[in-house]
This record gives sequence, structure tokens and C-alpha cells, in this order.
Amino acid sequence: METNGKRSMMAQIRPPAVAGSFYPADPGRLRTMVSGFLAETSTGTHNAKAVIAPHAGYMYSGAVAGRAFSYISERTHPIERVVLIGPSHFVRFRGIAVPQARAFETPLGRVPIDGQSLASISDLPFVLRSDAVHCPDHAIEVELPFLQMLLPGFLLLPLLVGQVRPKDVADALRLVWGGSESIIVVSSDLSHFHGCNAARRLDAATAQKIESGDWAGLGPDNACGYLSIAGLMIEAERRGLKAQRLALCNSGDTAGPRDQVVGYGAWAFSESAASVETSGSPRC
Repeated sequence: METNGKRSMMAQIRPPAVAGSFYPADPGRLRTMVSGFLAETSTGTHNAKAVIAPHAGYMYSGAVAGRAFSYISERTHPIERVVLIGPSHFVRFRGIAVPQARAFETPLGRVPIDGQSLASISDLPFVLRSDAVHCPDHAIEVELPFLQMLLPGFLLLPLLVGQVRPKDVADALRLVWGGSESIIVVSSDLSHFHGCNAARRLDAATAQKIESGDWAGLGPDNACGYLSIAGLMIEAERRGLKAQRLALCNSGDTAGPRDQVVGYGAWAFSESAASVETSGSPRC
């Protein structure tokens, strides 16, 4: 019989929801797969403050996510805290949801929640505490194994975005921005369920908006996480950061059919970033 203590411990840990479907549940297979995606490197050391990475099944978007996270690995300052923000896929609500759980778990172990950062935004009127929002969603979870492979240990602030203004997202990010010890990861895919050529046109237009700072031009047709992206762009512009494209392709380029594809992109935000033209290949 399960004791009250065990039930209490389980309530404090958010277990993996998509291990075995979006990515391998076996730790050894997962490490091997993620290591392969992280094999790509960027152009040298830097101090990028934020990245955008996709959150689909690894066979589809893992190569693009790997470009974003390999870029993180080349920062000149060690990372102790990750603010990870993305869209809620299963629960409709108003505001930004933070978990009640004290840690998120993947097959690679547990990642503790940063209680201090959570407390710093808890008084915002649009922030709510809800494990019900976080439990079924993959937007945060699929990014964690990449971070666990790269960082020896870090604190996590997971934020899921519902119906909210981009300015509200920017205000929340401003409070938890931190210094060189912290990084922001926005979890988002791009266009959904168009033909491959149409998706490329749509995603190229989205990339142009991100790289030119046109946050107001982003909508749900551009990216499922457009509110998170727009909020990051507002705060990045205020701080003088520019977006650099790291990868851009879609599921038709990687492992899926080409008639209904999902777009994937990776960007880094830093003080001096020039746009990098990419192809439609999975290696981008």
C-alpha cells in the first residue's frame, strides 16, 4: 500500500508525459540520440542570452533543436538557471502557468524548480500555479534532455502560456531575466499542416519577422508559441539584443510526409548577432 509520504513525494515531482513517444524512454538510447543532435556546433564562444527551439518528436525536430542547444553550450559563462517558456497545448486558460511541483523528471533524472524565480513573478495578476496545465504538456519536457546533457546542474523556471498579451510575457521575462548565469529558452514550432512548399514560404516570412523585430506581426499561423516569441522579442529589443537564425526547415525535410508538415526553426538572441541564411535541409 502506498504511504502518504510516497504520495506526497509523487505530487512534488512532475513525471514525464511523452517519454517513449516524443523521445526514447530508455536513458541510454536517449543520451545517444541527444548527443547526435548536439554534435553540430556554431561559430565559437559567445554570450547569447536566449534561444528559440522546436518541441516536436525528436525524429522530426531534434536536429533543429540540437542547433539551438549546441549554441548554448558555447557560451563563455556557465549556466545555472534556465527560464523555459512555451505554449499550452492541452489546457485553455488565461495567463501564464507555473507548476506547483518542485521538480520536473525525465529519463535522465530530475530538474529542480527555481523557487526564488517563481516567487518573483507570483504576484503578477496573470500568473497562476497549476500542475493541471503542466502535467500533460510537452512544450517544456522535450527541451529538458538537451539541457540535462549540456549542463551539470541547473535550476528551472517552467512557464506555459495561455491567453495573454505579448507585453505580459515580456513583463514576466523582465523579472526573471537574471544575469550571465541565466538563459531564456522559448519552446515553439512554426507553421502547422501545410504542404512543404507552402510551409517554407510561411516559415521564411516568420523568420523575417523574428529577425527584423516585428513581434506585432506574429500570430497563431506563424508559430504555436507566437506569444512566447513575441514576449521575448519585446524584452530582447528593450535590451538591445538581436536574433540570429541557426536553422530553418520542416518535418518534410526530416522524417515526415511532405503534404502536411510542421515547420521548425532555431534562433539565438545576443548583443551582436547577424542573420545567417539557411537551407531547407535538416542540417540547415
